Amino acid sequence: MHGPDLVSWLLAVLTAASGGYCLSRLRRAPCTPVTAPAARGAGPGRLHTHEADLAEGLMGFGMAAMAVAGAAVPGEVWAWAYGPPAVLLLLAAARRPDRRAHRLHHAVGAMAMTYMALAMTAAPGHAGHHPATGSPALTGALLAYFGGYALWSGSRLLSGSGGTAAVASAGLPRACRLSMGIGMFAMLLTM
Repeated sequence: MHGPDLVSWLLAVLTAASGGYCLSRLRRAPCTPVTAPAARGAGPGRLHTHEADLAEGLMGFGMAAMAVAGAAVPGEVWAWAYGPPAVLLLLAAARRPDRRAHRLHHAVGAMAMTYMALAMTAAPGHAGHHPATGSPALTGALLAYFGGYALWSGSRLLSGSGGTAAVASAGLPRACRLSMGIGMFAMLLTM
């Protein structure tokens, strides 16, 4: 990430905390299918919360690593770290209609991370002191997507206000998704 060191470290802490929370839910949450909110009206859509928690946890830790060590790591390493999961998520979304939107969102995130890493390493200069090169149109489209996602997930977080049990069951995962959406937006802004 190309920006002030303090911002990079704050973003790393935020996304690592979000990723850690998502991965901690793997231990605590039972591995039972639950009905997806988006699929309730669309038929028998089912999902495993573990799949979502694993994807979000890994994305959070990956964003933290990229925020701190982005340009210091060769772009090919980041491409191999994020490219195959993006392809797998795209294939999973194409094969199974349940959780398609969620898998596509994670695929877009993985592809955006690959794009940012390759753009950072393609820029001349040394790590952390040069702007990343990339396609302004693609960067703008990704900014619009993640900005819209952050607004949407933030509105869901605010509309889901209720008792303490409601916040613990739905609020914290939504807050993690919101923080990762904001993190992606912030990382793209530095390009």
